[in-house]
Amino acid sequence: MKVVIIGGGSSYTPEIIEGLILRQDEFPVDIITLVDIESGKEKLEIVGQLAKRMIEKAGVSIELSWTLDRREALDGADFVSTQIRVGGLKAREKDERIPLSHGLIGQETNGAGGIFKAFRTIPVLLDLAKDVSEICPDAWIINFTNPAGIVTEALLKHGMHKKVIGVCNIPYNMTQSAAEILKEDPNNVRIEFIGMNHFVFGSKVLVNGEDKLSKVIEALVNQSVDFSPANIVSSGWSETFLRAINMLPNPYHQYYYQNESTLKKDLKAYQDNGTRAEQVQAIEEELFNEYKNPQLDIKPEALEKRGGAYYSDVACSLMSSIYNNSQNIMTVNTLNNGAIVDLAEDSVIEVNCLITKEGPVPLTVGRLPQQIKADILMMKAFEEQVIKASISGDYRDAYLAFVMNPLIKDEKKAKVILDELLNAHKEYLPQFDL
Repeated sequence: MKVVIIGGGSSYTPEIIEGLILRQDEFPVDIITLVDIESGKEKLEIVGQLAKRMIEKAGVSIELSWTLDRREALDGADFVSTQIRVGGLKAREKDERIPLSHGLIGQETNGAGGIFKAFRTIPVLLDLAKDVSEICPDAWIINFTNPAGIVTEALLKHGMHKKVIGVCNIPYNMTQSAAEILKEDPNNVRIEFIGMNHFVFGSKVLVNGEDKLSKVIEALVNQSVDFSPANIVSSGWSETFLRAINMLPNPYHQYYYQNESTLKKDLKAYQDNGTRAEQVQAIEEELFNEYKNPQLDIKPEALEKRGGAYYSDVACSLMSSIYNNSQNIMTVNTLNNGAIVDLAEDSVIEVNCLITKEGPVPLTVGRLPQQIKADILMMKAFEEQVIKASISGDYRDAYLAFVMNPLIKDEKKAKVILDELLNAHKEYLPQFDL
């Protein structure tokens, strides 16, 4: 069995290597191939050498290689995981800095920054999907490249390969947090999720079949729990909001429902310490210096400071569940297929699914609850517009995506920021006539 990791030079790769090593009994991978591009060659070599040491230390029989030749790497692949960042962290820095300089949220997967990450990413992954369909048509693409939901929908609607599943660590982290609040084993806790990636809500918190949502909300209202940023269920939500919505918000909802205070906090952080991308670049430099240590043969603890911890655990669990036809329940990004009545069949949603060897089967949710219906429908229409603009390269399509986004709104400011970002990223936007 062969797993190909696209974006193999990522600082996250040691986590997925660890996940594959730990699952050898249930998910016997024989071959792992790491793939990157020319500009990532040095990092790919560093990560490849670390991964090799990790495999040797674990004493498992896995053949590891790394290459810049994507098509060659895909030959014989059973699973293809994608963790790319077109333009690298320098591009993310622009996604954050330019909106913030105009007094708007600057964030890598939400608002103007998230739109441009999609613009840069979707054409590249559509090209990958074409290669997969030609070279390894039976392989599953496991996408955790952000914005994961939008990218997954673009691939499923417009790509040549249809075996695509999107994953995110947010539902996992929310479940861990709820289990911590309830003092329960996370394996016994299941949140019923409804919505889309980074705009998903927890409508039930089931412990052995019994809904404990009210108990979790009560704990959040009483502020009897506190979480690190990686695991936020509560982001200082007011009692009125929590009781009225009667659902668990996710960390990214702070940008929409606490916009003013979050923007104020982000602007201060930007002025004091630069963008989050700049901070991450410093963390990555520290990580890669550690990775270079020839004595290092395990995933370093410092990786958890990078953010996005445990996403690889979700990806590895998903691959194992497909391989074993486990028919367990996981939260993934997949086609709606009637799970949410109010959305189109071919919309991609983030929802609990039965995982089979044929892929995910979404569990029926029914109609959208009234308290979130308008926002979900608006966000889905916005996502569809982003995908349209990513493929068409039409300026008016891109402008409409900006105007439709609730974190931008102002039609004049939308044009100013759109023009700045188009100019800043033009080398990564061949579909636009710039």
